[in-house]
Amino acid sequence: MDVMAAVGRRTISGGRYLLDLYLLAFRAVCEIFRRGPTGAREGRRVLLNQVLFTGFDALPVLSLVAVLFGLVVIIQAVTQLPRIGAGEMAGRILVLVIIRELGPLITAVIVLGRSGSAIAVEIGNMRVNQEIEALEMMGVDLFRYLIAPRVLGSVAAVTCLILYFDAVAIMGGFVVAKYKLVVPFSIYVGDLIQAMRFSDLLITLVKGVVFGLTIAVVSVYHGLAVGNSPTEVPQQATKAILRALSLCLAFNVLIAAVMYL
Repeated sequence: MDVMAAVGRRTISGGRYLLDLYLLAFRAVCEIFRRGPTGAREGRRVLLNQVLFTGFDALPVLSLVAVLFGLVVIIQAVTQLPRIGAGEMAGRILVLVIIRELGPLITAVIVLGRSGSAIAVEIGNMRVNQEIEALEMMGVDLFRYLIAPRVLGSVAAVTCLILYFDAVAIMGGFVVAKYKLVVPFSIYVGDLIQAMRFSDLLITLVKGVVFGLTIAVVSVYHGLAVGNSPTEVPQQATKAILRALSLCLAFNVLIAAVMYL
């Protein structure tokens, strides 16, 4: 009975947590599409800073990771598949592995480690320093000024970074490995374009939106959950990273199940 009670409490707690995340995401998305003069200029500034930090500043590390992963996948696909009589499947394998799965997931992990934790720490410190309470007392709409710009910036940056990762992984990996491959570049690109479908691009874009929204909402939620103690900031940041990663993996499986089945 104690075990059943513990499982029940965990289930109820998890359900409430997911409901809170959904309500936070819903209000943030509604705020994005709502027009109003209050805090518009500051909101645009926060949005721009979020896009620059999440997207532009992540390009160096993302480029390196994309080339390395692309190099491994391309060498294995183009050199090993012909040995088992499946050389014509190389283009399709690259599309499935890099564009559909590897690109979105690796990009989400990098963004989560860099920007997700930063969002949680920044908002958590604002809570500890009572800056959020001061904004509320001044009548500032937290969703318009603090939350919606970070959510929109994260979604836009993650989606663009995924497309960038895919391009660098496929082309950059091939350029690095061209001396090891027996397939000419023109044939390689032609097979890749022929193997790519509209659904592949659609899945990539959907994952970009879902992962970006998940990372931002979970990070904001745990940042706001910080109390008055500074020691809670790293604790909530760690929870944000682990739970956002778990949700991204769960959404990845769900999207794959919907699209493949």
